[in-house]
Amino acid sequence: QVLIEAGLLPGALMRNAGLKFVCRTVELEVATADSAFTRLWTRGERLSLPVAHHDGNYIADAATLARLEGEDRIALRYLENPNGSVADIAGVLSQNRRVLGMMPHPERAVEAAHGGTDGAALFGGLALAAETMVQQA
Repeated sequence: QVLIEAGLLPGALMRNAGLKFVCRTVELEVATADSAFTRLWTRGERLSLPVAHHDGNYIADAATLARLEGEDRIALRYLENPNGSVADIAGVLSQNRRVLGMMPHPERAVEAAHGGTDGAALFGGLALAAETMVQQA
């Protein structure tokens, strides 16, 4: 929410379509693997990640959606949309691909003992990107 309010990402977040707090594990599809955040997943890969939000309904006008689609900046999509987000969007990337805003919580899915490890690849991708940057410096 802060990333959108700060102008780092396009669109807006509204109340969930059902007007209720949603707290459960949802199924997602990786829409792009072309970012440091998503590089260890493959396009079309299915993930299970927790969500916990009341204002997770992502909205954007038609021009913004077309731009996000055209620039391959939709990172994740819901398979069963829990909040009414337009085009089933669960995560978007900034134009420079250095900022990811997403409603699911990958940090809550990094240990098998806690219910799953699908979120671990996001952090692994960031670590790999940081390591590459250090080696290039």
